[in-house]
Amino acid sequence: MVRHQVPLVYVDAVPVRTDPDGRVTHVGMLLQQGADGQISRMCVSGRVMLNERIRDALMRHLEKDLGPLALPRVPPEPAPFTVVEYFTDPSISGFYDPRHHAVSLAFVVPVTGECHPTQKALDLAWFTPEEAVSTDVIREMTGGHDRLIRLALASVGQLP
Repeated sequence: MVRHQVPLVYVDAVPVRTDPDGRVTHVGMLLQQGADGQISRMCVSGRVMLNERIRDALMRHLEKDLGPLALPRVPPEPAPFTVVEYFTDPSISGFYDPRHHAVSLAFVVPVTGECHPTQKALDLAWFTPEEAVSTDVIREMTGGHDRLIRLALASVGQLP
């Protein structure tokens, strides 16, 4: 009932690999069934639970989707690079979730360990920034995740 009356709070995490200077070298994207039922490439995403800190929600979803050895580097007080609103109507913002209206805080998160997709993910692939925004990869994304990847890369000065 709540889902149809108020927006839910989510986090989106764009996992990245960086070089020693902190420049993004690769973007990680999961292949999984999206909220719209399609198999597509997307970032790590999930709901923030009642009384859960944003950092804890990020860690929970990153470990759940990338595995316990991913070793994400989430600062003690993370700050999102943008706020995304998912609507049930894709024409409103370009970010789409047929289940509900959701407000998501989006983060770029460096990961340093071994990633192995778990539970709902079919695959995890790493793309260079150029590949991540290529037509071939964008074609595999739904729900606005292609825009989210572009915004993430722009926020770290790596949009090709």
